[in-house]
Amino acid sequence: MTDTIRILIVDDHHIVRQGLAALLNTVPGFEVLAEASDGDQAVELFRKHRPDVTLMDLRLPRLNGVEAIARIRADYPGARIVVLTTYDGDEDIYRALQAGAKGYLLKGMDLAELSEAIRTVHAGRTRIPPRVAEKLAERMSGASLTGRELEVLKLIVAGKSNKDIGNALFISEATVKTHVNSLLSKLGVEDRTQAATSALQRGIVHLD
Repeated sequence: MTDTIRILIVDDHHIVRQGLAALLNTVPGFEVLAEASDGDQAVELFRKHRPDVTLMDLRLPRLNGVEAIARIRADYPGARIVVLTTYDGDEDIYRALQAGAKGYLLKGMDLAELSEAIRTVHAGRTRIPPRVAEKLAERMSGASLTGRELEVLKLIVAGKSNKDIGNALFISEATVKTHVNSLLSKLGVEDRTQAATSALQRGIVHLD
């Protein structure tokens, strides 16, 4: 059965993993060989089984999906990984593809679409639906935040004042204001509240 596509499922929800496995095992030529519930286990099971295609959620305990993708791809550059998630923020999409994912699917698609995506990625091609591609294009055309601006943004999302942010990052309040003004401009928003909302919607910052 050399034509069988061997699949690893990575999702922290047991019922989701079971449901996916049950569905995919009904598809001729597919075999779900292992399931992982967190990023560390995903890396471990990939090394053990060397699946043909891996379905990877992004929100995972211990090691998130993007980090797991990057770690697997560092050791196995030919790894074929498809993100399967509910998160459609442009930053989520960008980071996953930058890490080496070959596909990005949103949960809710039917079995036929999922099966087609698995076969496409297994054949060495990428699979990015139009809705996802549109968001990726928006992300690619925008200005990137610097590391410091990202740190400031995370603290804004956490509800910190400029003074609190300055104390946390060991910088002056005036410097904080400079970073805030810059990130507001890059995000295309007018105030801190809009910045926090945009950061969460786009997947730039996540609430743990």
